[in-house]
Amino acid sequence: MLAAENIDLYYGASHILRRVNVVAEKGSVTCVLGRNGVGKTSLMRAIIGLQPIRAGRITWEGQDITGLRPDERARRGVALVPQGREIFPRLTVQENLETGLAPLPRQKRRLPDEIFSLFPVLRDMLRRRGGDLSGGQQQQLAIARALVTGPRLLILDEPTEGIQPSIIKEIERVIRDLAARGDMAILLVEQYFEFARALAHRYVVMERGEVVLSGDAHDMVESDVRRYLTV
Repeated sequence: MLAAENIDLYYGASHILRRVNVVAEKGSVTCVLGRNGVGKTSLMRAIIGLQPIRAGRITWEGQDITGLRPDERARRGVALVPQGREIFPRLTVQENLETGLAPLPRQKRRLPDEIFSLFPVLRDMLRRRGGDLSGGQQQQLAIARALVTGPRLLILDEPTEGIQPSIIKEIERVIRDLAARGDMAILLVEQYFEFARALAHRYVVMERGEVVLSGDAHDMVESDVRRYLTV
């Protein structure tokens, strides 16, 4: 299980996260919801190690990882699909996928066949440059790149942003299948309420750097959540 406890995070003098708590268990999806600018991406960056925290603790699989570098967390099975995809536009699809293998020992650096079972479209595009793919295809590539290491914690930061509905359905299917295997915890940042509700086992709603609602998805009150999502 992932447990981020009482996380305080600052950018300079700005207090971005205030005693934030979130957990993610293997075999389940925890959704973090909220408007733009409430601290969701900052929380993901703290969990992956890209942003140091001022106070609090992050544990994963029973070990305190608060002081570990991002590469050390990656070697412990933590993977991030960043907001905006951040693929390499001049590299081919295959080369983009291979960059995800960096945390693995050299003898294990090979692309698993499962990637192409989850995203069949990528097999036919291995020689195409990432920048030539559509936005939806780039998002599939970004998720596949995170999966090549066989992570046990998968963090997805707004994977539906700017994506056409048909690809959103594909991404929903993949996330559901990964959770159903039972060996991976999934932490999903979303603003698209229907997508989050369809996948979530647990949910957390953030406002101004704080958690204002949380609980089991089957206890979620739609009207309470939506008032923190509408502008």
